[in-house]
Amino acid sequence: MKGYYKRRNCECDDPKKCSCGKSWTFWVDVGPDPKTGERRQISKGGFKTKKDAEDAVAALITDVKQGTFIKESKILFKDFAEQWLPMYIDRTCPKPGTVRLRKYGIKKLLPYLAHIKLKNVSEEMFQEALDDLKANNLAKSTLEGILVTGKMIFDMAAHKKLIREDPTKKAYVKKDSKVIEETDEDDKKKEDKDDKNKQDEELPKYFEKEELKVFLNAAKKYGLFMDELIYTLLAYTGMRVGELVVLKWKDIDFTKRTIRINKTYYNEFNNIAKYQLVLPKTEKSKRKIVVSNLVIEMLKKHKEEQEKIIARLGDSYNNKGFIFTNVKSHPGLPILTKLVDNRMTRLLKLAKLNTKLSPHSMRHTHTSLLAAAGVELEDIKDRLGHFDSKITRKIYLHITDPVKKEASDKFDNFMESA
Repeated sequence: MKGYYKRRNCECDDPKKCSCGKSWTFWVDVGPDPKTGERRQISKGGFKTKKDAEDAVAALITDVKQGTFIKESKILFKDFAEQWLPMYIDRTCPKPGTVRLRKYGIKKLLPYLAHIKLKNVSEEMFQEALDDLKANNLAKSTLEGILVTGKMIFDMAAHKKLIREDPTKKAYVKKDSKVIEETDEDDKKKEDKDDKNKQDEELPKYFEKEELKVFLNAAKKYGLFMDELIYTLLAYTGMRVGELVVLKWKDIDFTKRTIRINKTYYNEFNNIAKYQLVLPKTEKSKRKIVVSNLVIEMLKKHKEEQEKIIARLGDSYNNKGFIFTNVKSHPGLPILTKLVDNRMTRLLKLAKLNTKLSPHSMRHTHTSLLAAAGVELEDIKDRLGHFDSKITRKIYLHITDPVKKEASDKFDNFMESA
């Protein structure tokens, strides 16, 4: 195995006394391809001296002898990313939402890497892409998702021996600076002000108890078909909207007053006929919750109304056992989550309440009211189907802090009266 060396495009009369400064290129045979038996010749240029080219050949020959030689592919990042996605789906069978996140990650990396060969993407190049995306104010969780997608793509490329080194191995999402700026403003006042602003920004919006009553009364008075049941169920159970719209009658135990939650709804393009039933995000999300007599009675009433609709529509009703179904378009199929959102906005306007609240606010409302009623945090998490949730904990602490202060005050008063 011996290399051949030459200055590419050198036009000097005597190559040994070259003065044009052209770089050196090597050609070397590395033995037959183990799959096809065809001759394999490797060529690489850009070396400043012949010695540099010779050293590169020596390293390459060592790789061949040790069985670690990899002939890097000339495939572009955009082309391999397109090939990678179906392979990823076939190997891992991810949920539709996860596929969407992977597509989003690829979309964000394309402006930086699309027309670069995989083998030419360096650690610095990939890290600079992440840093620039962070500079565009993408959220930390979004950046981490993009990083994971990039790592998966290059890991697969390395596994298939299309590249020698994975440029994403040491890549990371930069943390924000924690340096404190000194000011002349009173530290305590500034700290209190910052804490309040931060709390106002981070604490999720939810109904107070009286506001919820006003909203549910509006649903009863002004609501369209199913509205009162939909929002009562969301408020009284804390379930996610995606869980609600795919509830089936077989999930309801009218005798034991329980609702089983074991699936959720996915519909990327809001096409009624092209929905998917997918597993919940975590095993903890699969749960069975006890509900009030009020909810059970409302469900019974709705079942009677639905049975009349089914009898009237006959074969045009695609009966799959769903509780909340369309009647006019694709009767029998589950309603869109967007419909629940739009109808809530309508009712909020009629009730003159905060129109920034959403169906998910009902989940936060359920958390806050359970906390106010004295239910322990772990029990609330079980009911909501959380393994752990910073938002649930944040709401719980916000609601229970005054109670804890009251307990402390009572102890102080007791001691002072002794």
